[in-house]
Amino acid sequence: MAIYESEHTKFMREWMEHHPEEREEQRKGRAMWWDKPQDLATLKSERESQVPQKAYYYQSEV
Repeated sequence: MAIYESEHTKFMREWMEHHPEEREEQRKGRAMWWDKPQDLATLKSERESQVPQKAYYYQSEV
């Protein structure tokens, strides 16, 4: 059984093979936007302070 690979995926794979310097730029971008240090105490506090929402947000209390 063949595994499908889109044209875009093939293009990006080939492009990265021809431009290995972009791997470092990719790592920098990921570190800047996604890889943030997590503070477990803050995450726990945020989860505990959430207020439950109603099933239908815009329903009035009539």
